[in-house]
Amino acid sequence: MTRLDSPNTATRIVGRPIDRRDGPQKVTGSATYAYEKTGAGKALVGFFATATIGRGEIETIDTSAGEAMPGVRLIVTYRNAPQQAALDTGNRAFTTRARPILMGRRIHHFGHPIALVIAETYEQARDAARSVVATYTTEPGTFVYAEGHPVHQPELANAGFAGSTNLGDFETGFATAAFRVDQTYETLPHCAQPLEPHATLAHWEGETLHLTTSHQTLRYIQASLRTALGLAPENVVISAPFVGGGFGSKLAVHADLMGAAIGARMVGQPVKVCLTRQQMFSLVGMRPWHRQRVRLGADADGRLTAIGHEVLLYSNERDPFIEQTGIVTRSLYTGPNRMTRHRVTHLDLPNGEAVRAPGELPGLLAVETAMDELAEALDMDPVALRVLNDTTTDPESGAPLTGRTLTQCLRTGAERFGWSARLRQPRARRDGNWFVGMGVASAIRTHFQGATEVEVAVTPDRRIQVRSDITDIGTGSYTILAQVAAEVLGVDFSEVDVMLAHTRLPAGGGSGGSWGASNTTAALHQACLALLERAGLPAGPGLVRQTLAAHPAGLSARGSLPSMGNVPNWREKSRHTYGAHFVELAVHRLTGEIKVRRMLGVFSAGRILNPKTARSQLLGGMIWGLSAALREAAEIDPRRGNIVNGDLAEYLLPVHADVPDVDVMMLDEPDLEANPVGVKGVGELGACGSSAAFANALYNACGVRARSFPVHLSSLVPELG
Repeated sequence: MTRLDSPNTATRIVGRPIDRRDGPQKVTGSATYAYEKTGAGKALVGFFATATIGRGEIETIDTSAGEAMPGVRLIVTYRNAPQQAALDTGNRAFTTRARPILMGRRIHHFGHPIALVIAETYEQARDAARSVVATYTTEPGTFVYAEGHPVHQPELANAGFAGSTNLGDFETGFATAAFRVDQTYETLPHCAQPLEPHATLAHWEGETLHLTTSHQTLRYIQASLRTALGLAPENVVISAPFVGGGFGSKLAVHADLMGAAIGARMVGQPVKVCLTRQQMFSLVGMRPWHRQRVRLGADADGRLTAIGHEVLLYSNERDPFIEQTGIVTRSLYTGPNRMTRHRVTHLDLPNGEAVRAPGELPGLLAVETAMDELAEALDMDPVALRVLNDTTTDPESGAPLTGRTLTQCLRTGAERFGWSARLRQPRARRDGNWFVGMGVASAIRTHFQGATEVEVAVTPDRRIQVRSDITDIGTGSYTILAQVAAEVLGVDFSEVDVMLAHTRLPAGGGSGGSWGASNTTAALHQACLALLERAGLPAGPGLVRQTLAAHPAGLSARGSLPSMGNVPNWREKSRHTYGAHFVELAVHRLTGEIKVRRMLGVFSAGRILNPKTARSQLLGGMIWGLSAALREAAEIDPRRGNIVNGDLAEYLLPVHADVPDVDVMMLDEPDLEANPVGVKGVGELGACGSSAAFANALYNACGVRARSFPVHLSSLVPELG
């Protein structure tokens, strides 16, 4: 029995709602981010000029006006940019591809970088960038999907998942089902817009590149630059102590990092580059456009007999990213006849990338809306339909589902939310001029395990130190790692220091995909046990003093976790997190205004390390779902390919007035079949399924079934009658 399994709750540190350690630094402004850092002297500033066409080639480019402006040191274009390796589309991992910049005349999308101005101040660089004049040879581009546009079926989706699956005889099972739903759902692109823009400070010492950057996973940068610039990993030194959000957008290398790196080498001084908010819409990837066909067949009792989920999405053929949208269906509900399929189509847009809950958010929006439509056809309660089709074994692999608590989440949430008061008939509940309704949706998220190493040490200054290159992207990593180390070693929380986000530290799996906390704490748990064994001492308050008595210079130990691909029996179990969303909203019968009244999420993600930080993550994800259903979309100009609402003035996101009090409930049940700590990720679970709960509540309120998202007044008001 380890300390984490101790029945003595009075000494527990893990599981307590401890305030984030970095909170005071962030609210007082003493936490310095990438753009605020200095290194190796005063940094020059880089600013990008970008293309104003959607597809074509640069015909001429005139930088003379900018070069004559005060403070301008250099303007980099395709004419003088250093050689870089080509974008390596053969690399299936979009996170580690080489992404060269300014390497040719070709324009691949609106906002493509055409010049990098390096100047003494931001204003000088910005003004000179605006003076760059380019002419183009334009070509017809395809910026929005139209019927008949070429599509193809990939072998694999992102993260190595099979692009299609088949079990039983779906077509026959669906055709012979007593009740059938066959609907198509569309979601527009989403753009991750973290509070801190993408920014990098770079300087060179000989052949070694030093980077301070806003990034989620440092080892991905090293892998990308090894290909792009031929740099060995030991010659890329990276620091990212504070990252102001990422949501997947900071997993891969972007123009800010490449621009700072090549610019610093060319001018022989430190250079920092920060993307503007507007540039983040074109120089950073986005969640792809989706069209999903969901077919569900059920018998007269509501048992699913056929489940089909077909996904069509855009994937830039130059830099492909195939969101694993169809995988949500594979382990969610039981049913003998099953089919999932991904197909992709090329558009001349910025490449698709991971955005919070990649695959699960749009996938569950479609599938869980279809489940509500099936419940309507069956005249069956939507919660009861989901519970009836729950399972303890993976419907496709047949492997046991570890920590499967979907029914518990649904039933607990229904009772807590007062679901029994829901009226089944749409428009049956009125509050003056408002139609009021409730909606529900299930949540599921795959649990990932990646290679991770962590070191823990007793230091000569009588401290415990945890060391890992994992980044804290606002999720509370500094805090939860200190909690785990303190409890396993039996020392006070205040005695533990946490060193993160530098490549000189042991390589972790980074922050993203909801794997940061689970992987890192599992490796840390092992490291702490190894330290106790090396010290030959039991856990307890005297550990530090007794260890230093025998080892005055200190003592350390490492723990590691293999990637799931290197665990021989990994596929013998099917590991996921689960949840259930409940929403109550009102729709004005004359104006179509939608007011969200209540939100509840009940979640099961194994052991909860810190309920305060976990609640914040889950709550944020739930609001993200509100955004996807009712607010958020990148609107593409079909003529030129620009995002016409490419700034935060017009890219609509929920504000405080849109969000009611949100109730978050966590089922704290360790899943020791996931890892020795029993913890799984929560960062994206809150966004899984929440959008569908809004769509289903909308139908229950006013009888309008939304199948295109986000919901627009133009589609809602005419249906209100």
